[in-house]
Amino acid sequence: MNEEKYITIKELAELKGVSTRAIRLSLKKYVTREITVKGGKSFEILLSSIEPEFQEKYYSKIVPIYTEKQLPVSTDFHKPDKVKVIALARMDLLNLWKKERKNQQNKTKFDNDFLGAYNAQVLYPEIYAKLGNVSIGTLQRWKRILGNSNSYELLIPNYHYEDYSRTCLTEHEKQIFLKLLLHPNKFSIGKAISLTQYVLKTQGAEYIPAPPTFRRFANWYKANYYDKWTLLRDGEKALKEDVIPHIKRDISKIEVGEVLVADGKRLNFQVINPFTGKPCRATLIGFLDWKSTALVGYEIMIEENTQNIASALRNAILNLGKIPKFVYLDNGRAFRGKYFVGSAKFDEIGLKGIYEKLGITTVFANPYNARAKVIERFFLEMQESFEMLLPSYIGTNIENKPARLRRNEKFHSEIHQEYTPTIQQTVQMINSWLEYKNSMPCPNDKTKSIKEMLDSIEQQEINQRELDDLMLAQEVKTITSQGIRFLKSDYYNDALYGLRQKVIIKYSLFDLSYINVYTITGKFLCRADRITLTHPLAYYTGEVKDIEDYKRITNKKSKNKSSLKIRQ
Repeated sequence: MNEEKYITIKELAELKGVSTRAIRLSLKKYVTREITVKGGKSFEILLSSIEPEFQEKYYSKIVPIYTEKQLPVSTDFHKPDKVKVIALARMDLLNLWKKERKNQQNKTKFDNDFLGAYNAQVLYPEIYAKLGNVSIGTLQRWKRILGNSNSYELLIPNYHYEDYSRTCLTEHEKQIFLKLLLHPNKFSIGKAISLTQYVLKTQGAEYIPAPPTFRRFANWYKANYYDKWTLLRDGEKALKEDVIPHIKRDISKIEVGEVLVADGKRLNFQVINPFTGKPCRATLIGFLDWKSTALVGYEIMIEENTQNIASALRNAILNLGKIPKFVYLDNGRAFRGKYFVGSAKFDEIGLKGIYEKLGITTVFANPYNARAKVIERFFLEMQESFEMLLPSYIGTNIENKPARLRRNEKFHSEIHQEYTPTIQQTVQMINSWLEYKNSMPCPNDKTKSIKEMLDSIEQQEINQRELDDLMLAQEVKTITSQGIRFLKSDYYNDALYGLRQKVIIKYSLFDLSYINVYTITGKFLCRADRITLTHPLAYYTGEVKDIEDYKRITNKKSKNKSSLKIRQ
């Protein structure tokens, strides 16, 4: 009979993850035996008397527990004939060795004689022809792998994996190693190994495991806990992109022109700044049709702002000939501006954001979730097939910038043909590239090109004047002595004289020379024009235009005073 197995109080405490004192207090639950230890007496617990799950946990540290996931599939057609033959030959040799060895008194002598005859091809030459030389260590390893199973599939070459969770590393060594391995500064495995060995050495460890032992454990841990590996080393964003399964979208459920995806992209080439005349990087605001993947509206600007986003949306609607039902937007401040989405307090007085006025439902992407927006793939293709062809291309970052921009790169600097386009020239080049892009097969319907998909849209009757009126921005302002202060300018009309109340102003982002003024109840008051600045000494030193402006303003002030006397 097999000798019954006992474990120490410390071993059981480690299995349960509790203190040794807790185990001592619960010893009555188990079968125990008293033992003599240094400094007194202690107890050992009969392994078969502890809970089944902890028995399994104990044995998993000694022998591999092959789960259904780890076991090879038993259906024969999943395995090539060659590896199947080798596995069967290993099984035969192992069974013959175990059978003949069972009744031998001197097992070491038997092992030497058995393998000597086998490796000399005197004993079982047919098996030797399939396996070649075999050592006693190999036979012992096969025996350990097989355990109590009779499945030859466990002996298939390279089929089972080594269970490196059964590493010889102690818990203390693992803790030190994993603390370095999972550090957010992302130490390499080699560096984590050398630092761990150094820590163990400073702690006076008698035995320090070799680097291959640590490396095997690191590879096993990464393969089995890749989610923890990614989160602790690379962060939440990497976990979402590389580990968590992506949502598969069924694009067939939407129609062309139904959903637009909007975002901004910093161009990776330089353009001429129209205000300074110097080269700079501009920004493209684009609206892409999700179904056809066509860029249907865009604007080029020096900085992302509400006016350009409105212009890009207007262009998209006019080019499509249809107002979309949904717009999938970036989470940026300009896209979330009150001009586009309105605000709670505006709802109380009937003011709505531009999307709601147009009947568009807005959906905002999660921050830093690039894969949620299909326009990111479009921008990547634009970079690779358009931007990189331009002479003013500067790269996406410092590491991949063109050779001419690197320090002391005289050769490329000399052969480079300097050309920086204006914004108007950039628009012309992008339009030409879009013609090429739209001639390509549509990713969501390979039987049609992107242009053919766009041409299949059922257009609406879009009144450009009504569209412009709908896109008028609205704000609540208070009338002052100077009229209405808006965008660092004053707007005035005589109809505002004597009023000190809140009003609604409506203005076009495409023409800021005037604003329309309404009462809170929606009644039209006037059109207020932007006030131009007057020369400080217009009457004495100004030009004719300055003098006329001065006279007009003074006459207006006199009339206002006269009207006040009459009313009195």
